Amino acid sequence: MIKIFRIALLVLFSTALVSESVYAIPAFARKYKMSCQTCHSPFPKLKAFGDEFAGNGFVLADQDAPRYFLDTGDESLNLIRDFPMAIRMDLFVTYRNKDEKLSDFKTPFNLKFLTGGALAKDVSYYFYFFLSEGGEIVGVEDAFLMFNNLFDTELDLFVGQFQVSDPLFKRELRLSFEDYHAYKNKVGISQIDLTYDRGLMLTYGMDTGTDFVFEVLNGTGIGVKNGFDNFDNDEFKNFFGRITQDIVEGVRIGAFGYTGKEKLMNDMGNSATNKVTMYGPDLTINLKDKLEFNFQYVHRQDDEVFLTSASTLPVAELKTKGFFGEMIYTPQGDESKWYCLGLYNWVDSDFDELDYKSASAHFGYLINRNIRFVSEFTYDFVREYGQFGVGIVTAF
Repeated sequence: MIKIFRIALLVLFSTALVSESVYAIPAFARKYKMSCQTCHSPFPKLKAFGDEFAGNGFVLADQDAPRYFLDTGDESLNLIRDFPMAIRMDLFVTYRNKDEKLSDFKTPFNLKFLTGGALAKDVSYYFYFFLSEGGEIVGVEDAFLMFNNLFDTELDLFVGQFQVSDPLFKRELRLSFEDYHAYKNKVGISQIDLTYDRGLMLTYGMDTGTDFVFEVLNGTGIGVKNGFDNFDNDEFKNFFGRITQDIVEGVRIGAFGYTGKEKLMNDMGNSATNKVTMYGPDLTINLKDKLEFNFQYVHRQDDEVFLTSASTLPVAELKTKGFFGEMIYTPQGDESKWYCLGLYNWVDSDFDELDYKSASAHFGYLINRNIRFVSEFTYDFVREYGQFGVGIVTAF
């Protein structure tokens, strides 16, 4: 442990922590001439106002940004005067106390181009391009059009590619380097999980504090097209639904369900039709915007899946259970200069390669509204090693 902290001190002044992309980007702060604090506490974690802003198509309901659209003399044409964009560059240094006790400069680990905004009344867009992740060009992940308040109701439509789990807890808005592993499980050669996919998403909110989400998905992730110019490799479409309810102030419960099929093919030309079912509850407890608890459970069953591409026969009825619990403490709410969090991940699967259990402790300090110093320690109980990192998260 002494060696770990020595290395931590060594890299303290030259490192930065990775964080996923965010829906509310600095371009929106420039557009409305407002602080990142308006929507985040701390960034990229959204406050209630930030959720409302994103749900309104990245438009403030009570004001419009002056001269946002170019005056072309054509009332039916909306052209953004100054194209909104932002850049994110994250660097990270880690030390792992296993095997060679490896220390590593992940500099940079992430480099992103982000843009989003209103295209017309009640029509918005958002996407980002991963210029580099882990030294590779990734391409586009989030990319969608949003149609807000369809038929003058609270019904919104998203079309494009997004994370299936976005209505639950957004992975790209988490504060920690450690991920939400319950959303990432793919059994064998299955392509289905709760991360990125292509399709459409409908959301509807009621005055009673009840929200509904329904998604129709390819079920094949966001890979490249096949030889027929299709992204979907089979005739099936998959479905995701979620309902959430505010119980009392600061307490929200929810439940989701996912069902779908996929046609799988191994290297020997054998095929199988795998039916995937997932469901689980979630809970958020927010105590005066200073102490927040988030909990998610995911139960998954694969009915017929090849464990490897070289498997001769599919395996039936494999179950995978996942859970994460997160605590975030901001002592002065959105005025806090520092915060801390704890995150626990647990996955238990009949497909042993997915088994995972970890605990993370994270501390952050805001050097500026859009510059955040962080440190994090994660211990992996399955592989029996710890990893420590320090750094700075920034977007501009």
